[in-house]
Amino acid sequence: MRIDPADPADLSVQIASAIRDAIVSGQLIVDQRLPSEAELCEQFNVGRTTVREALKRLAAQSLIRTQRGATGGAFVNRLSFEEAYSQQITTSTLLLSMNAVSFETACEARFALERACAPLSAKRRSADHLATMRAEIHRQGQPGLTDEAFCASDVAFHRALVDGAGNPVMSYQLAGAVEAMQPLMNMITFTARDRSAIVALHERIADALEASDDRSVSAGLEALEDETQKLARGLFEARERQDRRPLSRT
Repeated sequence: MRIDPADPADLSVQIASAIRDAIVSGQLIVDQRLPSEAELCEQFNVGRTTVREALKRLAAQSLIRTQRGATGGAFVNRLSFEEAYSQQITTSTLLLSMNAVSFETACEARFALERACAPLSAKRRSADHLATMRAEIHRQGQPGLTDEAFCASDVAFHRALVDGAGNPVMSYQLAGAVEAMQPLMNMITFTARDRSAIVALHERIADALEASDDRSVSAGLEALEDETQKLARGLFEARERQDRRPLSRT
């Protein structure tokens, strides 16, 4: 593990990157103890403050954990898919909000990714996955349900469909699509959408999943994408007309 003192990047960032690269490459393995702070200071020729800042960066990324006591120190962490979900969701949300990704592009990606789960979910979903989807459909039809609660239920419905594929790698990759893109799309379309239409499409998808009919699951998701895109187009067009309207004089 090396750093370049001539590099303008912060030394703590360089050290964190060097250790992260060693973890990713397998040079440092899960549960292996990292060199002590004193050893890292000597290895990188920096002070303790710089090393501690680097270790904080790695801990924030869940790459290492620290233990106290005689056998303590910093150890390579075993990162689970569940622990990585929140990072994936946060990263996806920031990428979408900071890079002016169009609604159409985000919606297209989100549903294309979910449709990739349809064949596996139709074959592997459990009774619990289906029960979760049915429970969320029932919840979505309740009068008085707030927009925030409807959005949360919408996410839970699609999360169950994705998890039904029984593939943790796909569930991780789709965490950003379902739990980041879906709420952002709901924020735009909630004022115009017809909840009964959404519920009907959810029922169509759940029925197809129960029948292990992957083509009908995909068709239901395509119909849901079409409905979402149509709502968004109508809202954006109305907003554009409003922006073009001349201001009234008082």
